[in-house]
This record gives sequence, structure tokens and C-alpha cells, in this order.
Amino acid sequence: MIALGAVLLTVVSLKFCVITEQLYFFEVLTLIVVFSGGEAAHAVKRFTGLYTGPYFDPTTATNITTQLGTHAYLPCKVKQLGNKSVSWIRKRDAHILTVDRYTFIADDRFQAFLVESTETWTLQVKYVQARDAGQYECQVSTEPKMSHFITLNVVVPKIEIVGEPDRFVKVGSKVELRCVITQALEEPAYIFWYHDGQRVLKYDKSAIDIQLEREAPETTISTLVIYYANPEDSGNYTCSPSNLDSSSVLLHVLNGEHPAAMQRGKNSASPIPGWSHLSVALGLAACTPPRFAIAFTLTLAMISELISY
Repeated sequence: MIALGAVLLTVVSLKFCVITEQLYFFEVLTLIVVFSGGEAAHAVKRFTGLYTGPYFDPTTATNITTQLGTHAYLPCKVKQLGNKSVSWIRKRDAHILTVDRYTFIADDRFQAFLVESTETWTLQVKYVQARDAGQYECQVSTEPKMSHFITLNVVVPKIEIVGEPDRFVKVGSKVELRCVITQALEEPAYIFWYHDGQRVLKYDKSAIDIQLEREAPETTISTLVIYYANPEDSGNYTCSPSNLDSSSVLLHVLNGEHPAAMQRGKNSASPIPGWSHLSVALGLAACTPPRFAIAFTLTLAMISELISY
């Protein structure tokens, strides 16, 4: 009886184990199906969401402002792009600039590249010119086409040398030429001065110096200082910042001369001395005795010479 009981107990235990394993397997299988279904549903939800295909990130910029001569970067963030292409088109002439990474314009200043981590197709415009300003279209090759427009604003800094275009100074005097650059988003990388085409170098600071200061967020001033001007310092001085236009002034170093006399001497359009007096004499001769006309003309000429000195 004891042996028979042991056998029956063993059989019951084995059946219980089999049933337990089946239940366990069923529970595990159920958990797997539920988990997989949930993940699959989550995955589908993550992929589709509100959109079933490509769409533009609503945070993408619509206005970009850059400075003349610098590089501009126009971003176009496209989500769920898949196998679609991204093109950049210049709106003013409908010129296709790029398609994906390929450039379709002869101007090599334009280039498109993808920043994969942010899903952003960026159009780069190197050494921006004033004519580059305007709207650009980022287009996705869906049916119908999807477009995102960005306006590029180009700021053109102003540059001038303060004062008259012709500067007159005496020998030995101190000269300061101030070149002011305003409306500049970025400070120039350098500002060179040229004297009659030759770059001015400040080897001897006791004779000449170049000072640079950033006066305001959008204003830079470069000052050329000549401590003791001499006749050799006369000539054209040009202020030339990086990637910007230049400005010039004419410096005249006088050795005892009067500026007005110097200007008259250089004016090729000035009348020949004596012609004005002769005209007066001819006019008077028509209505007065010749002797009076000649005397009046000679007097006028003498007064004119005295005034010129």
C-alpha cells in the first residue's frame, strides 16, 4: 500500500507540474502578446501621430538677418521625411538652387547640407551680397508639394571718414582721420588704412598710429593719427574694412600756402587771368568813351590782384 501511494503521489505531482508549466507558459505568452501589442501600438502612434508623412517643424525660422559679406544659414527642419527630396528655390527668379545635397546653380556660394541630428536641411549662402536679399523656398517632393518660406534680410553697414573729402593742414600739425562704421551686426575682422594705394603700417608709434574701438553694439571706429604732418604725408587715404566698401579722403599738407589759393591753382576750369577784365572793357566801350573804359578795367584788375593776396 505504501508503494502504491508513493506512485500515485508521484503521478499527481507530475501532472501538477505539467499543468503549472502550461499555465506559466500561457501567462508568459499572454504578457508577450500584450507587451508587443502595446509597443506596436505605441510605435504606430509615434510614427503617425498627427501626420502620416513629412511635415515642417513649426518652430523653424521664417526670417533670417545677416550682414553684407558674411555667411547666411537658412534652416528647414523636416520631420518624417522618409525617401522624399528637399529642394531650395530662390523665389525672385524661381531658380532651383539645390536638390538634397546637389547644387543646380553656377554660383558656388550656394550649398545645402543636412544636420541629421536635428533633421534640418540648411541652405548656406557664402559672402552675402545685397542682391541676395529676398524669399527662399524650402520644398519637399510630396504630392502636392510642401513648401516653407524664409525671408533673408541683408544689412548693409555704412562707412565714412568724418569731415570734408579734402582736408587741409599745416606742416607739423597733428592729423586725425576717423573712419566710422555703423549698422554693422558684426565687428570687422580687420580695418586697413592705405596711403596712395600703399598700406599704412604703424612701425613708429611716435610718428603714426592706428587706433580701433567698438563704440556701440553696431558701431566701430578706426582712427589714423599722424602726429607731425609733413608734405610727404599728402595724398589719398582710404579706410578699408574686411568684406565692406571703403571710404577715402584727400589730405593736403601745406607749407605756408593758403588753401584757397591751392584750390584755385588745381582747378583746370578756372578762367584765364585777364579775360574777365577784358570782357568788362569790351562791354563798357560800347556805351562809354574808350579812355574811360580802359582806365576802369585797369583799376578793376589791380583791385582783383590785391584781393587775391
